[in-house]
Amino acid sequence: MVARLSLIRRYAILGFIIVGYIIFQFTRQHPDVGRMSQKEGLRANSSQFTLEGEPFRILGGSIHYFRVPRAYWEDRLLKMRACGVNTLTTYVPWNLHEPERGVFNFQDQLDLKAYISLAAELGLWVILRPGPYICAEWDLGGLPSWLLRDPDMKLRTTYPGFTEAVDSFFDQLIPRVAPYQYSKGGPIIAVQVENKYGSYAKDVEYMPYIKEALLSRGIEELLLTSDNQDGRNLGGVNGVLETINFQKLSPEGFKYLDAIQPQKPKMVMEYWSGWFDLWGDLHHVFAAEDMVAIVTEILKQDASINLYMFHGGTNFGFMNGAFAIATPMPKPMVTSYDYDAPLSEAGDYTTKYTLLRNVLSRYHSEKLPEVPSLQARRVYEPVIIQKHLSLWESLQFTEKPLKSEKPVNMENLPVNNNNGQSNGYTLYETIIHSGGLLNSMNNVRDRALVFVDKLFVGVLDYKMLECALPDGKGERTLSLLVENSGRLNYGKLLDEQRKGLVGDIELNNTPLRDFIIHSLDMKPGFVNRLSASGQWNSVFQKPSFPGFFHGKLYVGDHPRDTFIRLPGWSKGVVFINGQNLGRHWSMGPQQTLYLPAPWLNRGNNQVVVFEEQETDGKIQFASEPDLGMTVDVQ
Repeated sequence: MVARLSLIRRYAILGFIIVGYIIFQFTRQHPDVGRMSQKEGLRANSSQFTLEGEPFRILGGSIHYFRVPRAYWEDRLLKMRACGVNTLTTYVPWNLHEPERGVFNFQDQLDLKAYISLAAELGLWVILRPGPYICAEWDLGGLPSWLLRDPDMKLRTTYPGFTEAVDSFFDQLIPRVAPYQYSKGGPIIAVQVENKYGSYAKDVEYMPYIKEALLSRGIEELLLTSDNQDGRNLGGVNGVLETINFQKLSPEGFKYLDAIQPQKPKMVMEYWSGWFDLWGDLHHVFAAEDMVAIVTEILKQDASINLYMFHGGTNFGFMNGAFAIATPMPKPMVTSYDYDAPLSEAGDYTTKYTLLRNVLSRYHSEKLPEVPSLQARRVYEPVIIQKHLSLWESLQFTEKPLKSEKPVNMENLPVNNNNGQSNGYTLYETIIHSGGLLNSMNNVRDRALVFVDKLFVGVLDYKMLECALPDGKGERTLSLLVENSGRLNYGKLLDEQRKGLVGDIELNNTPLRDFIIHSLDMKPGFVNRLSASGQWNSVFQKPSFPGFFHGKLYVGDHPRDTFIRLPGWSKGVVFINGQNLGRHWSMGPQQTLYLPAPWLNRGNNQVVVFEEQETDGKIQFASEPDLGMTVDVQ
């Protein structure tokens, strides 16, 4: 009998261990599930939102995980929570998560599940904005450029080539985030259907399709739309709560919501806390006092709010968008996405933060958390360039070039497993037998440096359509280095965002033919191959432009945040240990590049600068950003 009881006890213990292990594995994969006793989710059945059956006001803030180094996610979210924000909103950039058709990335910097889990752990609710279009001042509004390989592509419509791609992406994305919904014990209380579709509105069947695409894959939480004033009449979809976006308070916005949704809660999904900047313009600012006065008034009207942005971060790499509404000549966004937001690009507190925290504290029954301390900074010693490599010498590290009778745009190049080239530069070369007038026929997207036998002769862009080529004897090589400066992220011209040479160019009224085309997307593998190669030239040899310039940044102890200054350089791209920090351009307004400490190592760090036209051979550092001369947002 004793032996039998002992055996039963052993089996019981073993059973507890197995059950415990199963629970551990489940909660490890779905860490938010069961994090608290939850009742009814976010509802919009009266003039106020309710959550768990109690009145609830969304005090939201936007921080994009893809614009902030992962090592700083927690720091930024803690600072947001300490300001009195109760809900995190984030977009999901399709073009990062599916860089090639059928190849998905949800790891490391793009680990969306980890980001949502962290928000929950820190006491924040989440509104997810999965697109597929996100705007966001992001290249092509977050849509993958490989969609444009189809010459008949109609983005943001029910065109089969588009919906098939969306379905494939949502089949990967939605099952990853669905377990983090409120109904499953997670922090996601609402999901947005597309984004600002009223300003596009090319297909009345499209928004119902996106709504069903979310519902059919398991989205159960409250659905929202978000529209600017110019599109609010066209962006709604049956059974989905409409919200509005603005910066300057207008009574028409709330009147519109009250008229179409009586006895429903009002929400400003994007209250623009600042504004974005464009190369060649000034740095936009929006006065802290004005911003906080409008936030106060919105809250007095019993509306919910989301600050876009609470913390902007950085357009690392080549992922910035471009802007063109009243002109056919788009201007690209700068690398910084500081946005004049309450939390600066590098995570610093601003006057807006302090004033906003004071306002939001009134809407909390408990004292707000303590404000976290700031990250330390360091001004490193200047990096002296030690070696260089010309553009033409670097071509050996690129993919095999294409020989083509006619120019081929970036997206249709047979590179990246036949997904085309998304970003960076493309070099087009052909043989000419005379000088004369080179005419781009307005087919350069977006900017081309023109060379004859590797000697610079001019620039072609949206304004400069012609370039004089010098006379010469015999065969000479004409080279056009074409930069994709960033695709439009907003407006009705998304289908026309192919880059590179998008048609013929003419010399003396004759179309040029027989091109050799090199793809220079400058991905980390390419930059690392460059850094490790033995092909570099000594600094004592006169450098050739465009070219790559290499130096070493020595970090003696714990790495700290810093800002890169390049006063003696003209235009190009900066890489640290293979990471693309973004573009620099002396025309401004931005004059520094943010270099986050997590991307530095103790000891030597590889610094590579691709420079188009000039250098003084030094990379300098600063403790504070220089985003340029300011102008008030109009």
